[in-house]
Amino acid sequence: MKVLVLNGPNLARLGRREPEIYGRATYHELVELCIDWGRELAQEVEVRQTNHEGELLDWLNQAADDGTPVVLNAGAWTHYSLALYDACAQLTGPLVEVHLSDPSQRPEEFRHTSLVTPHAKAVVVGKGVDGYREALAAL
Repeated sequence: MKVLVLNGPNLARLGRREPEIYGRATYHELVELCIDWGRELAQEVEVRQTNHEGELLDWLNQAADDGTPVVLNAGAWTHYSLALYDACAQLTGPLVEVHLSDPSQRPEEFRHTSLVTPHAKAVVVGKGVDGYREALAAL
C-alpha cells in the first residue's frame, strides 16, 4: 500500500527548532524512520514537506483523486486553514493526523483547535517522532 506522509511549515527544521518541544531528531532522520516503519508495515511510504500551503493542498487533492492514505502533520495550518479543512474533507482514503507535541497542552490558545481532526480516522499527539510510527500503523 502506498502512503503519503505530508508535513507542513517549519518541520524541515526538526532538531534545530525548539528541540525542547519538538525533540532532537532531524527531519532527515524522521524521513528515514517513516520509510523503515512503512516497510515493516508493508507500506510504500513517501514523505514530503512544504512551507507553501498551496503545495500541500495540491498533494491532498491528488491523494483524494487516487484514494491514497495520508499521514498529515500540517503544522500551524492545522489551526486556521479552512482550505486545509476542505481538502481533508475530500480525501477518499484514510487520514491520520499526527503532531510531535500535544497542541491541546500548549500555552497558545490558537493551537487547541484542529481543522484536520474532524476528517481524521485517528489522531496521534505528543509522542515525538515515534508518533509517526503509530500513525502509519493506524492506517
